[in-house]
Amino acid sequence: MSSPCDPEHAPVGDVGAALMMVDSRLKAIYDDKTRTDTEQQALTEQAVASMGPGGVDDLLDGVCTLIYMFMQWLRRAHEDHDRDVIEYVVPSLVASMGMMRKSVRPEAIPTMAGLVIAAGTGLSPSLWRMQYGDWTGDEMNALEATALLLAEHINRITDDRDFAARLIANALSSVDQ
Repeated sequence: MSSPCDPEHAPVGDVGAALMMVDSRLKAIYDDKTRTDTEQQALTEQAVASMGPGGVDDLLDGVCTLIYMFMQWLRRAHEDHDRDVIEYVVPSLVASMGMMRKSVRPEAIPTMAGLVIAAGTGLSPSLWRMQYGDWTGDEMNALEATALLLAEHINRITDDRDFAARLIANALSSVDQ
């Protein structure tokens, strides 16, 4: 049965820019650079401001595509061990976001949990979210945190700090070919 939230109907967005944003955040965390969250946020805001309105929408769709791809990979990895991806990924994601009080507003966490559940069940996160209206400002940091936490989760279970970025880069290069 087809759903209006099927990924085939979803815009892919700027996956490259979304991946660059997530990967640079991960590298800053892993390398424990002296750059502060405030400096990183200013750089992100500057990059987003230079994109214009269409570029921001493409970036949002790109982040949702990353979340979808990460959740599909996680779903297959968990199914190989007879585990439910929702049961094993969502609670730790929600708990982690709950600890990020300076970056993630509590009211955005249920939306991000729903977004991840939608992706984990094969629905497009961007189309699922679109049902509820426009993105809010409070959801921007939460969306970035969701993609970051999923990428870090993949890197942790593969014991490879670059696995999630390589996973997406390989998928992008196979599409180009």
